Amino acid sequence: MALQSPFFNKREPDTYAQRQTSPNAAATGTSAAATAPAPAAAAPAVHTAPVTQDGESKLTVGPNIKLKGVEITDCDTLVVEGSVEATMDSRVIQISERGSFKGSAEIDIAEIRGTFDGTLTARQKLVIHATGKVTGRVRYGKIVIEEGGQLSGEIEVGASAASGTAAAPRVVKVA
Repeated sequence: MALQSPFFNKREPDTYAQRQTSPNAAATGTSAAATAPAPAAAAPAVHTAPVTQDGESKLTVGPNIKLKGVEITDCDTLVVEGSVEATMDSRVIQISERGSFKGSAEIDIAEIRGTFDGTLTARQKLVIHATGKVTGRVRYGKIVIEEGGQLSGEIEVGASAASGTAAAPRVVKVA
């Protein structure tokens, strides 16, 4: 298999600022006080990126985009504005009013404004907004359904979601 581009790997948010300060100080031999204005100018650009926490990875599937037949892993937040058919294990999923997700998802927090069809395990919290529709097999720790939100299928309160451990409770049923 060919080497993957670093573009597809996680990267630290402060890497760019560190690269800017390290070569200049080493090459010119100037003190840290003399190079302080340059990193300060670059710092706002680094911190204004749409990252809510340090090192958080976020995938946005935009409007009119169809993502089909994939497995999504190591993604902290998935924002669905288009159409996704996938299997995912993540922290947060946010489905917009026009967004749809079909498949299976094991996540901590789900915010559904569009449609979800499949197997959903929301370990901590499931929020179905007024425009949201969830169908299929659903497990949740806590649930909030706004007036107008729809939930149908096989629904159960996941005792494993309240325990806080993710490894052992993932076994739902043995038939």
